[in-house]
Amino acid sequence: MFEKAIQNYLKGKGYNKINLKAVLFDMDGVLFDSMKNHAKAWNKAMAIYGMNLSEEEAYMHEGRTGASTINIVCMRERGCNASEEEIKKIYQTKSDIFNSLPKAEAMPGAYTLLRNIKDSGLQPVLVTGSGQLSLIDNLNHHFPGIFQKEFMVTAFDVKYGKPNPEPYLMGLKKARINPNEAVVVENAPLGVKAGVAAGIFTIAVNTGPLPDSALLDEGANILFNSMQELSDNWNCFRNEIDK
Repeated sequence: MFEKAIQNYLKGKGYNKINLKAVLFDMDGVLFDSMKNHAKAWNKAMAIYGMNLSEEEAYMHEGRTGASTINIVCMRERGCNASEEEIKKIYQTKSDIFNSLPKAEAMPGAYTLLRNIKDSGLQPVLVTGSGQLSLIDNLNHHFPGIFQKEFMVTAFDVKYGKPNPEPYLMGLKKARINPNEAVVVENAPLGVKAGVAAGIFTIAVNTGPLPDSALLDEGANILFNSMQELSDNWNCFRNEIDK
């Protein structure tokens, strides 16, 4: 399974080998089981402002900037974009609701995988659309010794959110590597699309309610059903890459 996926990637991109140096991780739905809280918060916040964004649709928008998500819904329901002031109000409401919900736990298997990757000499890189100020403290609490600030891409680092490849291209830039020297780990269709567009081998982990096809149709090179499954199979995958 791994050999065919790797060979298809190399053939498609014109590379001879994946010379793995770094692993680029999305955060929500990959490292933390937080997407259900984001979906609930988006649904409730939009309802307060008289608009409809179902929890299932929120999963489809995962990875976009908050402003982009708000404007997509506003355009659909009102025929125009929201004002800057309204975007700030809606996003603050969404954040307040999110922060009122029970704290999301780390994804099972995530820390074991991160520790394995770090201990083997690879560089973990965080690539998230989040701009929460407590990001580093939260990561250090759940994943001590894994992430460094200089190897993190957040909402403050990019102009365009996923599905634009900019966040993952920025991740490559911060790690000072080429596309064939990394792999991406993503759970969202837009994130998968961004990783693929950046030219990086993209692993999908389907930790949400969407069908596998939602991730595979965006070009995911391989798919796992959980972070635990990816963690359990990582060494086999890595061995196949290193052949």
